[in-house]
Amino acid sequence: MSSTQIALTGQQNQPQSGSLLLGTSLAFASLILVPALAVSIGIGPSVTGALRIALMKASHRAIGRSSNGSEAATTAFACH
Repeated sequence: MSSTQIALTGQQNQPQSGSLLLGTSLAFASLILVPALAVSIGIGPSVTGALRIALMKASHRAIGRSSNGSEAATTAFACH
């Protein structure tokens, strides 16, 4: 394998920094900024929850597209 092929193979495994930054900022906004702004504006908890869910889904989509065929692990939590 030549050095250019090795370099290209290594770059394919790394997520794109733009989508990673976008996903991280959307997650930050949904966890911290949306609840803080909702309290100061006076938005109800159901609207705040819906906004947080929408931002977390957008964050997952932004990061998930850069995975290049890797499989996501599903996690389930049981309460008993």
